[in-house]
Amino acid sequence: MKKNKWVPLLGIAALLSVNGACCKSKSPRIDVKKYTESAARQTAGLYDKLMATGERKSPQNFQNGVNRYCAYEGWISGFFPGSLWFLYELTGDPQWKTRASEQTERLERIKNLTSDHDIGFRMGCSYGNGYRITGDPAYRDVLIQSARSLATRFQPEAGVIMSWNPNKRWKCPVIIDNMMNLELLFNAAIYSGDSSFYKIAVSHADKTLENHYRADHSSFHVVDYDPQTGAVRMKNTAQGYADGSAWARGQAWGLYGFVICYRFTGDERYLQQAEAIADFILNHPRLPEDMIPYWDFDAPNIPDEPRDASAGAIAASALYELALYSDPKYADAADRMLASLSSDSYTAPVGENGNFILMHSVGSKPANSEVDVPIVYADYYYLEAIYRHRQFKKLKKHLWDGRLPALGK
Repeated sequence: MKKNKWVPLLGIAALLSVNGACCKSKSPRIDVKKYTESAARQTAGLYDKLMATGERKSPQNFQNGVNRYCAYEGWISGFFPGSLWFLYELTGDPQWKTRASEQTERLERIKNLTSDHDIGFRMGCSYGNGYRITGDPAYRDVLIQSARSLATRFQPEAGVIMSWNPNKRWKCPVIIDNMMNLELLFNAAIYSGDSSFYKIAVSHADKTLENHYRADHSSFHVVDYDPQTGAVRMKNTAQGYADGSAWARGQAWGLYGFVICYRFTGDERYLQQAEAIADFILNHPRLPEDMIPYWDFDAPNIPDEPRDASAGAIAASALYELALYSDPKYADAADRMLASLSSDSYTAPVGENGNFILMHSVGSKPANSEVDVPIVYADYYYLEAIYRHRQFKKLKKHLWDGRLPALGK
């Protein structure tokens, strides 16, 4: 492998552009200290509730007045440890590091899980942030093994990582969410020196770019492949309004995923795709004024449809990083999203909402599951967005030497 293959291409000219154009923006004031203090108090209550249960589970949501938890095998189990790591970075309080380490290390056995693609979510958010912050080699080793587990799902003929196992409907289903797992593979390639991880990630990204996106740069949710020939069998949805609709969280997953791919490869195709997805979201006529999307851009009863705060948080976090490589207008849009999420319309009073930070997320409306409730991954990406905003503001004040500044990854 060539060493520079792993380094994102961020030049002085782009940095000068960031320092210049952003100063003219009219983005809202983001009070990092205020937002962090509120989030820390709320999350401390959620942590206490979790520990009081005496169970080794992870917070999931709050529904019908009850806090609900999931087993570590559940796809969302890494988000709570990840939130604790971000609170440590945002506050500097060592108690958050202690809590984050404790919750992260409970997931170790998941490193061998091969039954689905979500190990990237589970381990990247927990062990990934933990290793980035602490440099603990034991965390690195867990991440490498987790990547090996994810790589077992790669289908060579189709060139993709199979998301869900085959069933009566699909032979090799790939969901847009799967783009989020590529970061685990890219990092494992760096940590281990094994280029096969990198090649799998690039292959999957290329196939997603080729087959998941429509002419308007919106994404299908599910693309099913023939694992023997690689041919596309069908394009569907499982969580969106319709096969041809733009499920909001799916658009955010794709945006974030292609920003990741550009960070690790420097391939301009990925940057252009991320820009196109961002523009689809931000310029959509059905994006509300507060910039927090409805659960699906094509839902039939807009404006009387649920919002999805999780989609807004994921998109905001991705936009901060995209602004580093592209146009600072994306950071301005992220600021507007973050300000909305931090308002009383979406941020719950401390002690309410089951001690989750954000209200109004949607898991799967077609399944009538987790509709208009707080969900743990919304809080994770909200905290990441706050952290990335802070890092981006630091960048504006200095002329960097051409290296990529870390925005929480």
